[in-house]
Amino acid sequence: MPGRDKGGLTEPMYYVLMSFLHGEMCGIEITDFVAQKTAGRVRLGPGTLYTLLAKFQDEKLIEETQVDGRKRTYRITSKGREVFQDELERLKACVLDGEEELR
Repeated sequence: MPGRDKGGLTEPMYYVLMSFLHGEMCGIEITDFVAQKTAGRVRLGPGTLYTLLAKFQDEKLIEETQVDGRKRTYRITSKGREVFQDELERLKACVLDGEEELR
């Protein structure tokens, strides 16, 4: 699974998968969602975005639903939702560990 050999998804990977929880999206919609959700903290250039989309398709985390010229629309798969949920749980555990250490 993407990012698992490094201990989890990268931040851009996480937010791209998150974007699909709102339904089908094309590249510009994903980019806009991530920029808005992170208040610009995470920036997706076209190279990063389309590399991730190709990787996610190869891993069956998303699937293409429509092609209109150069515009491609994608949606998350059940496997993609599972990977996102696993990463969310991992991140929650990291935050709890950190908060515990600060006490």
